[in-house]
Amino acid sequence: MSDDTIRLVTIGRIFRRRGRLLAVLAMVGALVGYGASVVFPPRYTTSASVLLPGQWEERALLTQVDIATSSTVVDRAAARLDWPDVSGAELRDQVSAKAADGNIVRISGTADTPERAQQLSDQVARQFVGFAARIAGGSTDSAAAAEPEELRQQVEETNRRISDLAEAADPGQSVESVQTRTALEKLRTSLEEAMTKLDQADPAANMAGMVVMGPAARPTGEAPPTRMQLIVAGALLFFLLAVVGHLTAARMNRRLRGEPEIAAALGSALLGTVDVPDERRAHRPETRGPRASIRRLLRIDTRWDVPTPQRSGDEAGRRIRYRRVCARLRDRLPVPRRLLAVVPDGDEIARRAAEQLVAEAEGDPLLRVVEVSVDRPMVPDSGTESGALVVLSAGSWTKEELAGLAEACADGGHEVVGIVVAGPVLARPTRSADGPPDSAAPALAVRDHATGGPV
Repeated sequence: MSDDTIRLVTIGRIFRRRGRLLAVLAMVGALVGYGASVVFPPRYTTSASVLLPGQWEERALLTQVDIATSSTVVDRAAARLDWPDVSGAELRDQVSAKAADGNIVRISGTADTPERAQQLSDQVARQFVGFAARIAGGSTDSAAAAEPEELRQQVEETNRRISDLAEAADPGQSVESVQTRTALEKLRTSLEEAMTKLDQADPAANMAGMVVMGPAARPTGEAPPTRMQLIVAGALLFFLLAVVGHLTAARMNRRLRGEPEIAAALGSALLGTVDVPDERRAHRPETRGPRASIRRLLRIDTRWDVPTPQRSGDEAGRRIRYRRVCARLRDRLPVPRRLLAVVPDGDEIARRAAEQLVAEAEGDPLLRVVEVSVDRPMVPDSGTESGALVVLSAGSWTKEELAGLAEACADGGHEVVGIVVAGPVLARPTRSADGPPDSAAPALAVRDHATGGPV
């Protein structure tokens, strides 16, 4: 494959020559996306926030997130909701939680309607707070939970003793009495601050103080992917796959484009290149049937990877090229003789070039056009003709196909005396030229189709 496949001009050529096919494939992808949205109904998501008062470490917050989505909390919420078509196991896949800034656990619920999504988030949040409070209440009955309470009682008793000592101190204004009362007040303040920090660091108190920060907001839009997103994604996916498929096919294309490569594959010399006016639409055979009609409608009945035909000279300039090829061919032949103009079957450009060569040769040499299938090539045996002139268009055949064509010529007893490469061009207005017109082609120029037998 040539380097054209990696250039932007190749992408533009795909859009220009396969635009209808790409549009149809994009529509098919959109329909697939719509079908996916029908199979997977729309979903709605909303969140409820739970505030955790006090000081919390990151690991402790992650533990609370796991508790919020635990099977116990979700099963309690499912029992309270009592939805007949949804089980607790299904709700576990529809509930998620994450820790946010400010000691907040955000609980999200997803359901098929906005109302259910709101109810699910609120109910899971309430069950989480109730479950956490139950855990805190259960822990206060243990010996470990009783120790902070005993410490509080001792602190209160100490505060009373401090008050008594402050009242019993010398009410005078001596330095000693003032210092004593100041020290007692500092001790009281330190004890109160210590108890405050103890209360804040108490996990049981923190869990018991969890609050739901209002009801969850009712969602106003679908959770992604929405139906429109699926439709657009399907159309874009099919469009990109079609473009990538065209580029991959072009990358894997092994058709020979270079003239030296074609000459090496056929094992003969290149006599020259000729131009053929681009009249593919006028000369294209009209195949009937629904498949052929669809191919014509989508414009996939012609190749997209061939370069755009260049504008050539006028008719006189094109005929000069043909005459020069005929002159080189006569120089390679020791004596005038009959030759086969071998054209690969289905190569319309090459067939028209071979017919023009027959007309311009004027019987010297005498050429007979035969079309040979490249799948199972068979060239007529050597008889009145002894030699073959291969006429083909570039970029249409692989190295293996051309090698098979050369072997078929050798099997028929024909030496490949030369190669002519034909290329389509955009025709310009014709002008008068030297030499006989196309209608004056000699009667000996005969076109035949190879059938595998001698002629």
